[in-house]
Amino acid sequence: MFRQIVNFAGKTCRLLLLAVLASLALAPAAHAERIKDLAALQGVRSNQLIGYGIVVGLDSTGDQTTQTPFTTQAIGNMLSQLGLNLTPEQATKLQLKNVAAVMVTASLPAFSRPGQAIDVTVSSMGNAKSLRGGTLLLTPLKGADGQIYAMAQGSVLVGGAGAAAGGAKVTVNHLSAGRIPAGATVERGVPTAIGEGGVVHYELAATDFGTARNMVEAINKAMGSGTAQALDGRRIAVNVPDEGNARVSFLGKLENLDVRPTVSPARVVVNPRTGSVVMTQKVTLDTCAVAHGNLSVVVEANAQQAADVQVKQENGSLMNVKAGTSLADVVKALNALGANPLDLLAILQAMKAAGALRAELEVI
Repeated sequence: MFRQIVNFAGKTCRLLLLAVLASLALAPAAHAERIKDLAALQGVRSNQLIGYGIVVGLDSTGDQTTQTPFTTQAIGNMLSQLGLNLTPEQATKLQLKNVAAVMVTASLPAFSRPGQAIDVTVSSMGNAKSLRGGTLLLTPLKGADGQIYAMAQGSVLVGGAGAAAGGAKVTVNHLSAGRIPAGATVERGVPTAIGEGGVVHYELAATDFGTARNMVEAINKAMGSGTAQALDGRRIAVNVPDEGNARVSFLGKLENLDVRPTVSPARVVVNPRTGSVVMTQKVTLDTCAVAHGNLSVVVEANAQQAADVQVKQENGSLMNVKAGTSLADVVKALNALGANPLDLLAILQAMKAAGALRAELEVI
């Protein structure tokens, strides 16, 4: 009998052990992200380009030249470059309903070379009603140093539609801006030096000493001890090969290494203009009491031009907000207050000032 009990106990232990191992195997792996998603290589960046251009071929939806004299001046300058000179009197009499003055912007990616095509955005800077169906004329795009880095030209694609008749107007989406896919050709590249002296620097998207430490450990484990070292909570120096092909291969392997970032801080981001409130998973609340009442002022004018001013204030009862240890508890507690989004902004600020909101409060 004793031997049977021992055997049964042994089988039970083995079953429990197997159950624990199975649960560990089914448990989700620790959250990890690639280095390329957490950090950027210092010096590898895009450059913004801008230019002033003319869009032609509009269906009477262009600028009104009486209110946008720069459009007429731009047309005169363009025609003079093409061999057609206009007198000042002739230029002032131009009716350019099919023409619009625009600003052209683009982003020049890193390592771009002459001949490559990039997308451009075309935006009206006058009072044009629509750029739909227009064509951008050859426009030089300059960088911050005043040098020309690309030339743009092509048909403008506007993702919208509009119609007007009898004083009524209907517009779908935005008609005064559009894009030209591959509408600019790179004429000058920006030199980008990577790995000079055998060292490159990675910059984390956000300063975090824990993530910097984990990134250094992951690189040294995969690439060899002493390959990487943290300079501070944001920058990490990495030793790379001197030869170009070996350096590219090394960086390609390095940026795909998995790194476990530290837990993101508890944060509440509010936007007073739109009433938006966004919270992270780690936001918690301490027990507190909240009272919030609305104050409204109503002004009414009657036929005798006399104004009736009324001030109304709703009663705000004191409500007990229970402590919340998870995001679901926090949402449930805040919803129990019955406040609209704009009122919730004021309540969150008051909670933060009272120390009941365990999170960073950021107003954008």
